[in-house]
Amino acid sequence: MTAEDVPAVRSALLRYQVMAWVVGVLLVVLVCVGVPLKYFADNDTVVTWTGVPHGWLYMILLITAYDLGRRVNWPWLRLILIALAGTVPFLSFVAERYATRDVHARLDAVEAAGDPITDADSSATTGG
Repeated sequence: MTAEDVPAVRSALLRYQVMAWVVGVLLVVLVCVGVPLKYFADNDTVVTWTGVPHGWLYMILLITAYDLGRRVNWPWLRLILIALAGTVPFLSFVAERYATRDVHARLDAVEAAGDPITDADSSATTGG
């Protein structure tokens, strides 16, 4: 990853974070509210209204996780674990936190190393 990739990685991280939280909240509501209502109160409204969106949005989470992982060169095992985290209640929040820390560490390393071309361009434009 180079300094030129940083804005794209930040955008991919934001997309992944949003999807991880949305999918995680829907799964928690589905499992903690919808399933008990369905089996104890014979009311499947919450399951219907959260289960279907969770399934579709989970597919988008997989796409955003793959996009982020491709940009920061994650190994396949990490991508698979992040993908599976969207199927276990509360685990998508944990996976999102670890992924965010990893990406921020990688971004900090790239920014600390600096890009010689960027440094030369900035000194040429500032006159120094």
